[in-house]
Amino acid sequence: MNIMDILVKDAVILDLGVQTKRDVLAEMAAALAKVEPRIEADRLLEVLLEREALQSTGIGEGVAIPHGKMPGLDRLVAAFARSSEGVDFESIDGQPTHHFFLLVVPEHSGGQYLKALARISRFFRNAAFRQCLVDAESLEEVIRAIEEEDAAL
Repeated sequence: MNIMDILVKDAVILDLGVQTKRDVLAEMAAALAKVEPRIEADRLLEVLLEREALQSTGIGEGVAIPHGKMPGLDRLVAAFARSSEGVDFESIDGQPTHHFFLLVVPEHSGGQYLKALARISRFFRNAAFRQCLVDAESLEEVIRAIEEEDAAL
């Protein structure tokens, strides 16, 4: 599975202007709902907050992978956002989070869900990839960095 197959380019946010975990999730849910007709922003936010209540999806190194299962969705979809200032996302390393990769999957997605999470996690283990995302000045550069990492893995 390639991340570019599930990334919704029109839902990418290059500079989050929010300061809280809830606001990050709300902004990303709204961006995805604008372009994905089967996603309702408020319901997605609810799903994401329920998942965050179990344990933060802030995996450290400035990265969070919020995710959740949505009834009525027929395919995996993803969005990316970044925050130059960083957000306290209750990450496992206690550091501010700058990169957010949202994954939304059908309610009964099973193995696809886990494969997508694992692949996204592998992307962000690469410090050079994270730096490419920091340095990217446009949507095109962000997309190119993701495409190149997709091809390398």
